[in-house]
Amino acid sequence: MASRSNKRRCLSKTAADDENDSDLDLFEVSATAWNSAAHSRASGEECKILSRSSISPPPTRDTIQKLPNPMPDGETRAATVSSISALSSSLAVNHDRTLCGRGSISSPFQLSTVNGLAASSNIDTVSLGDILGDPLVKECWLFNYIFDVDFIMSHLDEDTREMVQVNIVHGSWKKEDPNRVHIEEAAKKYKNIHVITAYLAEMYGTHHSKMIILFRHDEQAQVIIVTGNFIVRDWSMCQAIWRSPLLSLLTTSIGSPNDPSPPLIGSGVRFKKDLLAYLRAYGVKRTGSLTAELDRYDFSSIRAALIASVPGKQNLWNTDPETETIWGWPAFRHVFSCIKSTSAEVRPHIVMQCSSVASVGEKWMEDTFLKALSVMQSSNIPKSQNKPKFSLVFPTADEIRRSVDGYASGGSIHMKLQNSAQVRQLHYLRSMLCHWAGDQSPSSASADGEAKGPVRQALRRRAAPHIKTYIRFSDKEMTKIDWAIMTSANLSKQAWGEAATAGGEVKICSYEIGVVVWPGLWDEGEQAKMVPVFGKDMPDDGENDTVVKEDKEAEDEETTDEEGGKGLREWKVEEQRKSKIKSQIGWGETGSASVVDDQRFKSGHYPEKDKQPWKFSTDLVV
Repeated sequence: MASRSNKRRCLSKTAADDENDSDLDLFEVSATAWNSAAHSRASGEECKILSRSSISPPPTRDTIQKLPNPMPDGETRAATVSSISALSSSLAVNHDRTLCGRGSISSPFQLSTVNGLAASSNIDTVSLGDILGDPLVKECWLFNYIFDVDFIMSHLDEDTREMVQVNIVHGSWKKEDPNRVHIEEAAKKYKNIHVITAYLAEMYGTHHSKMIILFRHDEQAQVIIVTGNFIVRDWSMCQAIWRSPLLSLLTTSIGSPNDPSPPLIGSGVRFKKDLLAYLRAYGVKRTGSLTAELDRYDFSSIRAALIASVPGKQNLWNTDPETETIWGWPAFRHVFSCIKSTSAEVRPHIVMQCSSVASVGEKWMEDTFLKALSVMQSSNIPKSQNKPKFSLVFPTADEIRRSVDGYASGGSIHMKLQNSAQVRQLHYLRSMLCHWAGDQSPSSASADGEAKGPVRQALRRRAAPHIKTYIRFSDKEMTKIDWAIMTSANLSKQAWGEAATAGGEVKICSYEIGVVVWPGLWDEGEQAKMVPVFGKDMPDDGENDTVVKEDKEAEDEETTDEEGGKGLREWKVEEQRKSKIKSQIGWGETGSASVVDDQRFKSGHYPEKDKQPWKFSTDLVV
C-alpha cells in the first residue's frame, strides 16, 4: 500500500433487552413514529409519504395493489420526510465505491444475495455459499450472536463438508440459554465442529460480532465481516459483507521491532494489530490458536481500519490510540480525526442505518455518539459551518409487512416504545427518521407535487433491512463520500460504549466488529473519490452511477423473475417461504401468529380459529 505522510497518523439499560427486543417492538414504535406526520429535511428537498397507522396482515398474491392508509383520527394525511427516504435503500444501504485516477475499484462493501428477489436485483451480490462453499477451505472460525448449525453446514462444499474444521464462537454463556442448547445439540451431529463460548464480563452485554475467518489448503487466509446472524431468516434480509483480499503467508518480517513509527491507521499492518488485539480479548484458551495462526499471514494488502468493541472498561487518558487498540466510539473518533474532509464549505450529511435502536437518550446521542461521528481532521472551515446533518434510516411496520418474509422479518428489527423515556427518545429522533423503502407515494415529487429529480435504486425495497452502515456524504447531492462504516453494531450504548466519565473511563458491554473505509486509503494525493453506486458494484464509464428509474418501473423490475412473470412477491406467504421460516425458528417457536388486528398481534393472544399456517419467533434476535 502506498505510504502516507505522518500527518495521517493523528493522535488523536439500561439492560441488554434494550437492544435485543422481541419482534413486536417494531410495530409498537412504527405507528407512532411514522403517523405523527413529523417534518424532517435532508438535502433541502422533501417528498410526500403517506402514513399508515394500523398493522395489516400480509396481502395474498391476489391483493398486490396498495392498501388505504387510515390515520388514528380517521383522516389520511401526508407525512413529509426527507428526500433521502426514497434513496435510503440506495445511498445508505452501502455499495460505496472508490475511484482512483482514471480507473475504478470495485466496492469495498457488497450486498448479500436475497433469494426472494429477481436475478436482476442480485447483481454483484454475495451469498453465504459464496463465502463458505469453496472446496479449498480447510478451517473456518465463525463469530456471531445466533447460529443455525445445519444452515451453516449446508453452505459448505458438499464434497469437503466433513473435512472442514468448523469453530463456532457464541456468547450464550448460560447453560439453559435456548441458543446455546440449540447450538450444542446440533453440533453433536458433526464430528468436525468445535463450539466455543465467549466470556462476557458485563451482565447486559452480548456477543454480537459477526465475522468469518477462513484458512485454505493453498496456504491463504481471509477475513470476512458480515451484518447478519447465521440463521435462515437473516439471509432473506438485506445484509452487507466486507471481504479482505486473500492473505498469503509472511515471507519476511514486516517492520522492525526497533522501528519507532507506529503502523498507519488504515494500513494492513495496523488492521492486523487491531484484529489480533480483538481476538486476544477472548482469552488464550478460546482463541489463542487462532491468534497464533493469523499472526503468520501478511495483511499488507488490506485497506481499511478495524472498528471493534470488547466488554470492559478503557481509560482514554491513559491510552495512546496511535500505538494501542481502542474500542467503540473512541475508536472511530480517532480514525475520523485522521481523515480530511472534502466538504469544503458545504454542510456534510451523515446517514445512519441499523436494525435496532436501544434506549440511549438524547444526551448520549448528542454529546457522545453524534459528536464523535462529526470529528474530522482539522481544517480552516469554521466548525459552525461544518456541523453535519444527521439522518436515521429505519423501516416502518408496513415496509416490513411487504418484505420478502413479511412480518417474520420483524423478529430481527427492534425499537421500543414502552416507557416515557423511550417516547421522549422517539420525539428526539423523529426529525432524523427516514423510510427504508420510501415507496408509499411517488417519491420523485415534492410536497407541492413538483418533480425533484431522478430516483436512485439499490433494488432492496422488498428486502427487510438488517444492515448496519454509517456514511458521511460530503455534498448536498450525496454523490461523494468522506467515509463509510460497515459494522455489526446497532445504535446502543452496549455496542459503542457509555459516555466517558470525568476520569476518561468508557465502559463497553458487548463484542462488536466492523470496518471503515475512505478515499485516502487508495490515493495519498487526495485525487481519489468515493461515490455511491446502485444495483451493482461498479459505476458506468467511471462516473457516479445512479441507475435512474421511475418508481413503478424500478418496483416492477425488483419483483419480476428472469422469465418475465411475477417473481416471489414479497407479500406472499408461500410454501417455500413457510418451510424456510419454520426450519430457522423450529427451535425457538413461541406460538402461531395471525395478524387479525393490532391489539391481538401486540398481546400475542391468537384464537385457534384465527391461526395462520406461518409462524414467527419472539426470541431475541439482533
